[in-house]
Amino acid sequence: MLDLTRGSLDVAPLLLGAHLTVRDDAGAVTVRLTEVEAYDGGNDPGSHAYRGLTPRTEVMFGPPGRLYVYFTYGMHWCANVVCGEDGRASAVLLRAGEVVDGVELARSRRPAAKKDVDLARGPARMAQALGLAGPDNGVVLAPGGRAELLAPADAAEEVATGPRVGVSGPGGDGETFPWRFWLPGDPTVSTYRAGVRRRRRPADGGRADAADGAH
Repeated sequence: MLDLTRGSLDVAPLLLGAHLTVRDDAGAVTVRLTEVEAYDGGNDPGSHAYRGLTPRTEVMFGPPGRLYVYFTYGMHWCANVVCGEDGRASAVLLRAGEVVDGVELARSRRPAAKKDVDLARGPARMAQALGLAGPDNGVVLAPGGRAELLAPADAAEEVATGPRVGVSGPGGDGETFPWRFWLPGDPTVSTYRAGVRRRRRPADGGRADAADGAH
């Protein structure tokens, strides 16, 4: 049993090898997690919750044991496991995994994937393969429920760490925030890319920078 009341830095490596199952009327898909990233709320400039509680980040503030599902780049959903103490934002982004059950259903949702190893290789691909979207924001992880998380049978023998993918600015500093965790050598682990700052127009009509990849 995974203790999700611990902080994201403790929970993240323990999720490697865990099985996440999502069910709907079409069936169930199970992914073995191979890559995750920790995000630590107000202590983490890469986190969506760095500046505090908002309608978007409310789920991240607990209680733990739920999914934080968000929309990014105007086209993709991504999913996080909420952890830590209630009232303090903490979550782990599910970056990549291997589809171990429901492969045919995952293929139907990911027709662009040329190989099964690519079905859940990346956070948006994983959410799509599992069938996760906006209505799943806040869903409770529970046995037999819409979404269920099973701890790995054994702790990972080797865990690699490094900078988070696509996070720019201070949160992308891999020496300060080596908060990506993955199973080295696993073919489903996503390709690393550094964060790139993009421009956005604030309400006053001026210009401001915004970091990509925050969670």
